[in-house]
Amino acid sequence: MDRRRFISNVVAGMAGPFAGVACAGAKGGADPVRGYGPLRPVRDLRDGKARLHLPDGFRYRSFSVAGDKYSDGSTVPGKHDGMAAFSGPKGSAVLIRNHEVNGPVGAFGDRRKAYDPMAGGGTSTLQVTRYGEVISSMPSLNGTMMNCSGGPMAWRAWVSCEETVNGPDVADDRSGEDNSRLTRKHGYLFEVPVARAATARPIRSAGRFPHESAAFDPSSGAIYLTEDNFSFPSGFYRYLPPKHPILAGRLLDGGRLQMLAVDGTDRADLSKGQEPGATYGTAWVDIDDPDPGFTGRPAYDEAAQAVGRQGRKKGAAIFARLEGAVHHHGTVYFVSTQGGATAPGERAPDGFGDGRGQVWAYETWSGRLRLVYESPRSSVLDLPDNVTVSRRGTLVLCEDGDEDNYLRGLTKSGQIFDFCRLQPVAGDDGAEFAGTTFGPGGHTLYVNLQARQGMSIAIWGPWERGPF
Repeated sequence: MDRRRFISNVVAGMAGPFAGVACAGAKGGADPVRGYGPLRPVRDLRDGKARLHLPDGFRYRSFSVAGDKYSDGSTVPGKHDGMAAFSGPKGSAVLIRNHEVNGPVGAFGDRRKAYDPMAGGGTSTLQVTRYGEVISSMPSLNGTMMNCSGGPMAWRAWVSCEETVNGPDVADDRSGEDNSRLTRKHGYLFEVPVARAATARPIRSAGRFPHESAAFDPSSGAIYLTEDNFSFPSGFYRYLPPKHPILAGRLLDGGRLQMLAVDGTDRADLSKGQEPGATYGTAWVDIDDPDPGFTGRPAYDEAAQAVGRQGRKKGAAIFARLEGAVHHHGTVYFVSTQGGATAPGERAPDGFGDGRGQVWAYETWSGRLRLVYESPRSSVLDLPDNVTVSRRGTLVLCEDGDEDNYLRGLTKSGQIFDFCRLQPVAGDDGAEFAGTTFGPGGHTLYVNLQARQGMSIAIWGPWERGPF
């Protein structure tokens, strides 16, 4: 199918009602369902360790562990994070996976190809079977930093997002690492094609801020972007490239960056607890200087707010830590990790925002913004992070909570259920799920374990038995 017909067909398919889980209605609260049944510990087919608790009939295998070797002999870095799956040869999947490595620790892989030879983040590209067996692997982007999440693109590419504004022009961040050792500015989007390594060229017009996720709207060609500015207000953005990426065959720099605002309300604070099913009309405000450079090495916290403050000065809305985002049938679903109100008897989490998580839906064709779900308490949903969507329209949410971490499902009727629990990792309280994505045909759910020894995991089983 040629590119223009592809765009036309997508537009035709989006003309229906408010799609996907946004039809959850006014419930918004806890309404647990059986999902796939009770969870039990299941042993990893790679080494026999019980890392996950899953429903009956589900199995899994971990692979591409930090410290393993790529096919070229170089070493797999840690901090596995956002990821997408693309169809590969003979029923295989091609995974492109982020590594959220911070600091001037040196690039992995071939430093001659690195964007910044001092930065340790980037992406891996792996070809794997439906059962998590690695066929080949390689570094595909290196020399970037804090590659948190991103998003799959319809022209068979992954856009990787840097969740930082570190650079030699900015004072050291909270890690205390020496930013003066960096050779390039960070805080950008990078495109990683499925079939080859990335060019390591930043999309500067898409902003320099703590990027989290990128969701592509094939109708307009816009890239919707989330911001996770941990201690400060965050925004929801869109990047309008100078040419539709499907027609261009890639994401071009030189476009326009905008930030979402609520119609009739200046700097609407959507980080607070909302009425169930709250719905807003929206507008977009331009960011005049999306790629700020700094003199005098300002404090990191000041630099991290430089783009968002421009939008809020024009009335843009305030969110609490926007993380995962996914496009589905004309709607972008995105997660506010600390959005909402603090439940009675619970304490507010660290960072900006007092709640345990919200899920929002933005209709790209109508401009309506709707609250899909707000966590009533941490035992139901605790700090959701990355998100993907199943073929049936059920969302899969990765938790980054204070206690046990789950993969939870959120159905189209607004019901939430537990699908998978992470067995606590001894000596690693920060271990969490990240990068959930369904493989070709929906046979396998791939997910990352971000831990001191990160790894990827393939999960398969009787999906037809439940909401996924």
